[in-house]
This record gives sequence, C-alpha cells and structure tokens, in this order.
Amino acid sequence: MARRRLLLLLKPFDVYPVGQSEGLSRITNPQVLHYLENRRKVHKDAINLCQSILHQKPVEWKPLVRTNLSKPIRDVDLVVTVGGDGTLLQGSHFIDDTVPVLGVNSDPTQPEEVEKLRNEFDANRSTGYLCGATVNNFEQVLDNILEGRANPSKLTRISLCVNSKVHPTYALNDILIAHPCPAAVSRFSFKIKMDDQPCSPLVHSRSSGFRVSTAAGSTAAMLSAGGYPMPILSQDLQYMVREPISPGNTSSLMHGSIKSRQSMEATWLSKEGVVYIDGSHVCYSIKHGDVIEISSKAPVLKVFLPHHLQNISEET
Repeated sequence: MARRRLLLLLKPFDVYPVGQSEGLSRITNPQVLHYLENRRKVHKDAINLCQSILHQKPVEWKPLVRTNLSKPIRDVDLVVTVGGDGTLLQGSHFIDDTVPVLGVNSDPTQPEEVEKLRNEFDANRSTGYLCGATVNNFEQVLDNILEGRANPSKLTRISLCVNSKVHPTYALNDILIAHPCPAAVSRFSFKIKMDDQPCSPLVHSRSSGFRVSTAAGSTAAMLSAGGYPMPILSQDLQYMVREPISPGNTSSLMHGSIKSRQSMEATWLSKEGVVYIDGSHVCYSIKHGDVIEISSKAPVLKVFLPHHLQNISEET
C-alpha cells in the first residue's frame, strides 16, 4: 500500500511579539510578557510534538508555514494545520473539495488563566472551533483517520462573483463588504433570487456594510452581531446588513437567509468598497456599479471536526 502524503501547515511564530525589539519596546507589563512567552512556547511545543508523532507514522509529510502558501495544495491525502481557526481558514483558501483537513489547536484557551487575569488583560488564547484535535489527542485522531475510522464533514463555503467573474477564493466563515473607511456610509442595493428570478424585493441600503456567513461561520462575527447559530452542515447562508440607517418598512429584510438554491445579487453604489474574505488577510477592491453575486455554489471543504460538533452534525 502506498504511503499517505500529508502537509503540515503551521502558524508562524512572528504573530507573537515576544523576542522582537519593536514588540518588546511597547510591552512592559511583566504579566503580559510572561503570557506571550508562554503562548509562543506552547505553540512551539505543539509543533514539535506533532512532528515527532508523524515521524512514527507510515506517512510522507512536509512542514510549511502558512504565510508561505502561494498556490493550490495538490498531491496530498491530508492537510494538518497546527495553530487555530485562523490557520485552518487560511489553508482552506488553497484547498478544493478533494483534500480533507484536520486542525490541531496548538494553544487552547485556559479558563482558569482567563479568570485569574481578567482584571489585568484579556488572556484568551485560541478558540479552535473547527479544530478536531489538540496535542492531547492528536495521535489518536490521526490514527483514526489513517485507519479509516473517521470521516470528514462537508462544510459549505461561499462563492463570490463580481461582474460575472468568479473569485478564486471561497470563504469558509464569512465575507464582509464595506467602505474602506469604517466611519463612512456604505450604499448598496440587494435582492435574493433563484434561477434568475427575484425571490425578494430590491432593498436599498445605507449602512456600515453587510456580512454573509456560512453555517460554520455563523457562530463567529455573525453571532456577535446578533445573528443566530446554524446547524454546522447547513447549506444555507445567513446575511446581515450592519447598522442600517433608517431602514423603514424594509427592516425585516436587513437580516435573513440565502437558501442553498438561491443567491444574493448586490449592486455597490458607493465610490469605493472592499470585500473581505474570512477576515482581513484576503481582500480586494470594488467600485461604484459593480454587481456582486453571493451563493453557496462553491466546492465544499472536508474537515475532521471536533467530537462535539461531529455529534451535532450526525444528529442534524
């Protein structure tokens, strides 16, 4: 039997300012410094542990820092990300629907630490919502995958077309479309349609932009903004207009869903705008008159989810 091929995708160390002269010049609180030093060490130890485990398995593998990703990931049977949700999200932009992903949360939040330091600073670490393993169970989860005892879940992603041109990056969590200046008003119109037929009236909006999320992203920024969590395997999308100005009789249309067979068509009516995909790392500019089509007609992403989400997906 051919050896399995694996890519180990790593969160870089430079996200922690400890050890950088600029970072140290701005951080003087010894508790914060100790906290950051510990986070860096915990992440480094997690990488070393994952690598030592992989050396013992019948796999061919290579490490790659996520910032060095520049082309689609091909010719591997599995991608293992070591970091948090951000590393998994960044890796997903280079993965189609044929390569499954396992996220390893290298630095989980420690509730007792957060409580102890709550009056000093925010000691939250990595959420790792989509990460199916930690260092404590990585070997067991990996063995289950390699031996065929685990199956990945198929998560919906967002497809984005601008002026009928498909954008090559699919969003796993959400997209945000807004004016490049957060204090400026975003003007746009939108409608929901199916098979080129409108399913909703044309809505004209002046606001601070709008967000569209997948089911996987519905517990992130969308939930914080007042949205609702969706079943993890739902193929629908959720949208919300941010801070609408005088919505009047269209207020009920400022937040809703885009069903799997539907799409949203939006026309951007401000001089300039920006589309952000899964945060701030992937973005590009739009201009007045651009027509943006948003749907779930994107290749799914196969992800080995944490146990509690596997149970939820099986129930739904």
